[in-house]
Amino acid sequence: MTGAVIEQRTPTIGEALRRIRQEAATYNGVWSWLATVDHKRIGLMYGATAFVFFLIGGVEALIIRLQLARPESSFVDADAYNRLFTMHGTTMIFLVIMPLAVAFFNLLVPLMIGARDVAFPRLNAFSYWLFLSGGLLMTASFFTGNPGGSIFDGKLGAPDGGWFGYAPLTLNQFSAGTGIDYWAFGLLILGIASMAGGFNFVVTIINMRAPGMTMFKMPLFVWMTLVTSFLIIFAMPVITVALFQLLFDRLFGGVFFSVAAGGTPLLWQHMFWLFGHPEVYILILPAMGIVSEILPTFSRKPLFGYPFIVFSGIAIAFMSWGVWAHHMYTTGLGTTANAAFGISTILIAVPTGIKIFNWLGTMWGGSIRINTPMLFALGFIAMFTIGGLTGMLHSMVPSDFQQQDTYFVVAHLHQVLIGGALFGLFGGIYYWFPKFSGKLLNEKWGQLHFWTMFIGFNVTFQPMMILGLLGMPRRISSYSDGMGWGLWNMMATAGAFLIAFSIVVFMVNVVISLRSKEKAGADPWDGRTLEWAIPSPPPAYNFAEIPQVKALDDFWHTKYVESETGVPVPVVAGGAYGDDHDSGEGLGIHLPSPSILPLIAALGPAIMAAGFIYYDNPWLLPLIPVGVVITLVGVFGWALEPATE
Repeated sequence: MTGAVIEQRTPTIGEALRRIRQEAATYNGVWSWLATVDHKRIGLMYGATAFVFFLIGGVEALIIRLQLARPESSFVDADAYNRLFTMHGTTMIFLVIMPLAVAFFNLLVPLMIGARDVAFPRLNAFSYWLFLSGGLLMTASFFTGNPGGSIFDGKLGAPDGGWFGYAPLTLNQFSAGTGIDYWAFGLLILGIASMAGGFNFVVTIINMRAPGMTMFKMPLFVWMTLVTSFLIIFAMPVITVALFQLLFDRLFGGVFFSVAAGGTPLLWQHMFWLFGHPEVYILILPAMGIVSEILPTFSRKPLFGYPFIVFSGIAIAFMSWGVWAHHMYTTGLGTTANAAFGISTILIAVPTGIKIFNWLGTMWGGSIRINTPMLFALGFIAMFTIGGLTGMLHSMVPSDFQQQDTYFVVAHLHQVLIGGALFGLFGGIYYWFPKFSGKLLNEKWGQLHFWTMFIGFNVTFQPMMILGLLGMPRRISSYSDGMGWGLWNMMATAGAFLIAFSIVVFMVNVVISLRSKEKAGADPWDGRTLEWAIPSPPPAYNFAEIPQVKALDDFWHTKYVESETGVPVPVVAGGAYGDDHDSGEGLGIHLPSPSILPLIAALGPAIMAAGFIYYDNPWLLPLIPVGVVITLVGVFGWALEPATE
């Protein structure tokens, strides 16, 4: 008897989906989150963690504003004030706005390009756990960093050199204790996390787009993710080198920034701002991408001038490398350098202006719906435009000489990063919340959130512009009664508490909406891009069948055709890619298995950092080899672990 021939059969999609459901059911509870490599869960963890840090940074801001509300206040002392404003700036930039953008990258990019996950799912998980460990390391400095005590006896230990870390103020003789060490090591770990994410998204976008999705059929948000990822890849090494130099000066007697030993503090400024100005666009470009998705949906029109917005984003990223020294006009670079950087700063406003006019063109003649996401998008345009105009004042050297160290600069920075980036990010939260929760955020609570935040923002930061013009210096913890600054500072403090109230409204809205029994449906906004074609929340595999893309806004074209007058006419049968059906022939769906090893690998760098911070303590010095071993175990185990079990 000859051997039986075993027939090889390609599993149906229905069989593959049932297998995935069975596998997913074996991972539940806390373990399923610790070991997850699903881009959607990682995006949710990024967003939730960043929001917690946002609350911490907000409390720091409120304490700062309480201190400055009245002349000669003693709510906190000067030392605590320095540490609070250092950690407030660091937290908001590196632990809030940037990771919130990465949360959107994780949640949306695979869905928008028709992929089932990112290119390297475990690297994605590693990036998140590194971000968490770096953020916790920096925050721990509150409790450990002050040689005179800790937060429990009223002495904060956080870094006190400003979020910009200017040398030589960050050297040992001016900043004793370990606060700056925590800050520098925390930023190094966050930089590694950002680089891992940047490479991952570049590879994902270039290699994993759905069939037919050419580069110029990608949603605008995906384009801004790609541009931002390249900026991260090239900008982070610059600050990494600067931080290593600072740590060598502090821990091992290096002389990079010591004037007495032949070093130069200007080296730090050049390296920090060579990173820092591309970083501004790392923070703002994702919000621009979000606004570019919201406006067409709520105007019921295609994005006006799509290629111009794409190329203006690329131009902004390219030109951002040529403007860093406009932060340094008062350092004595000379008239030639000042003039060159002044011209480059003026020129970078051109692609930004192109975006704004194209956004206005998108709304022009559209059938506009004023829902909460649209309100935040409009608030972004208005506030970011004001921030850009105030920035142009700093491009002019004589004007900047007068404003450089005043509250006008503080107002400009917040006008761009809060009025710009944060408004855009909140618009994205309201827009995509139903996709990942299955519930719509309450519209009345959402509009209350917007208006209280919008009014509070302007009541906070417009008085700061006046304070700057009146000559109030930034980075001071108190001021005398006769300066005439008290009224404006009290207004700014009142506005800050109104912003805090708006965040409470947002949190109440989230809780009420999640507890609601009303379902949002797969496409509540009548969206244009592929993520709206699949169920809400999306299944683990995203798409039962990978879509075939034929046009920009391809999902929109499956639902509508245009009449002779250009009015959208619904297709009778409708059209969607993502019915979660259990029939149909096709290839099996392969998803990566959960793994705890990225978490283990991410623990090592923070442990090593603690060993270096306390390298003169024989009991803590062994943390360095322990951290190395943990990292190697995680990385080698990860490398040898099968991708799919």
